[in-house]
Amino acid sequence: MLLSFPNWIIHLSSALEWGLGAALLFRYGRLCNRRDIRIFALSMLPHWSGSFFVLGYHVSGDSIPLLLDLSEIINLFGSISLLLATLNLLKSTKKAPSVGFAAALGAIIISGKPQSYLGEDIFDTILQLSSVVYISFLVLLFLVYRRDRTIFSGLTVAGFWFVLVFISVTIFCMYLATVVRGFPTLSHDDLLHGMAESLLTISNLMIAIGAHRKIREYETNLAGSAQG
Repeated sequence: MLLSFPNWIIHLSSALEWGLGAALLFRYGRLCNRRDIRIFALSMLPHWSGSFFVLGYHVSGDSIPLLLDLSEIINLFGSISLLLATLNLLKSTKKAPSVGFAAALGAIIISGKPQSYLGEDIFDTILQLSSVVYISFLVLLFLVYRRDRTIFSGLTVAGFWFVLVFISVTIFCMYLATVVRGFPTLSHDDLLHGMAESLLTISNLMIAIGAHRKIREYETNLAGSAQG
């Protein structure tokens, strides 16, 4: 295996924190009796399952690229699920989203040409399409937060947006590892790989802590109402 023990801790923490964030958001949806929030929490599960394919890829010493391809396909469906769930939340704000906002798309052009079981062109296309869908999700998520602050904590919204920082730094670290330092892949440069992955750990932790804050806030308000 290419990853060091500290790097494994970082990767496992990232996966567990995303799952914890989904579980906390689902609990919050049950507490406040919001089915749309529970649906959003469930829409996070495809990304969570995709992370285990990445872990499997690293367990194999990056020798089974099919696992990485499957994770990217799952993440694409995960981003689509998040986008649809956020559109559903936007309807609950009682303000119909304009076609312009609903159709707003951005793109992150993933640099580098990693080897892929499916082929480089397909691999890059999946990555770019997933990025377009994810940024569309972020735009709508921000609209939901602006219109109804009871759904998400600001920290949770910031956590989803912070994923873009992780992606950008990962691309830069990939360039440093493969072009400047001459490693075959980013995984072969344990320091840069761990530094990049630690940013995903931070973003996922922000999502989970933000969801926990909303639960505490709801329970506090509920207790105050009962006492009143």
